[in-house]
Amino acid sequence: MSNEPLIKVENLKKYYTVNKGIKDIFSKEKTYVKAIDDISFVINKGEILGLAGESGSGKTTTGEILVRLQDTTEGEITFDGHDFMTKSKEEEKRFRKEVQMIFQDPYETLNPRFTILETIAEPLKIHGMKDKDKIYDRVIEVLEIAELKPAEQYVFRYPHELSGGQRQRVAIARGIVMDPKFLVADEPVSMLDVSIRADILNLLKRLRNEMGLTMLYVSHDLSTIKYLCDRIAIMYLGKIVEIGDANEVIDHPQHPYTKVLLSAVPVANPDHKRERIEIDDEVPDQINLPEGCRFSPRCPFVTEACKKCDHTLVERRDKQWSACIYSDEELILKPSTNQ
Repeated sequence: MSNEPLIKVENLKKYYTVNKGIKDIFSKEKTYVKAIDDISFVINKGEILGLAGESGSGKTTTGEILVRLQDTTEGEITFDGHDFMTKSKEEEKRFRKEVQMIFQDPYETLNPRFTILETIAEPLKIHGMKDKDKIYDRVIEVLEIAELKPAEQYVFRYPHELSGGQRQRVAIARGIVMDPKFLVADEPVSMLDVSIRADILNLLKRLRNEMGLTMLYVSHDLSTIKYLCDRIAIMYLGKIVEIGDANEVIDHPQHPYTKVLLSAVPVANPDHKRERIEIDDEVPDQINLPEGCRFSPRCPFVTEACKKCDHTLVERRDKQWSACIYSDEELILKPSTNQ
């Protein structure tokens, strides 16, 4: 893993306009859902960055923006030293070759009318490869890499003839067929059987090691993030509230929201008792956001001072940043006021 950034995100925002009624259509004042609200981070070459949070936190939207499936509202993104938002057709085509995405649902991402050969060959044809023998050989090669062996038994099958794990391997093979530099994996194992998940995670880890792939791994499952990722960023209502080394963040969380997420993770040892941090299950309205810290209405450590929180990330431990105005030691000493 290099210390040189492949992806650099600065002050990224993604707002969706909301019309509450007829009056709003003609009103000059717009109402927004702030799906992503001024976040900055880097992903170094060869690194796997995990992005975690509840549904509605903005993590999938972030991943989709990084592969240009959505446009930004504001902010700057640099990819491999180049302006991310270039309008040149040549630059656009090169970007599509170098950046790929694996989606959550392997049942929906494959065209049921295409054979596996046609599915994986499509990007090759779009980018100018015409020799049928070379296309076939490359498809066989990436299927073998994705551990669908012998590959010749899969190329003429259709998606409905494969299991969920096999379909996700086909999706991964399609994602790497152009030898990309960057891969976004959006909950790639959440719809698979538990027995299959470890195999897919090991495959992604091997692709990073053998191909030098850089990845953004989006998930709500902190246990898979700890296993796969080098660093982790925790998102809540459009903000990054904690970021740092994956093991350090999970073993020594600094933000109350991270502590809450970790307290809900099941423990394999039945004799181990983990104290569950109870919070309000209802997430605040994403249109009328709380004053100050966005987690404050649910936080067990909230104080009046939290209304002044602007989500500035502060380095609380070595290369571990938290947006909480209090340090971990202060949270431990302070009594709960919001049970």
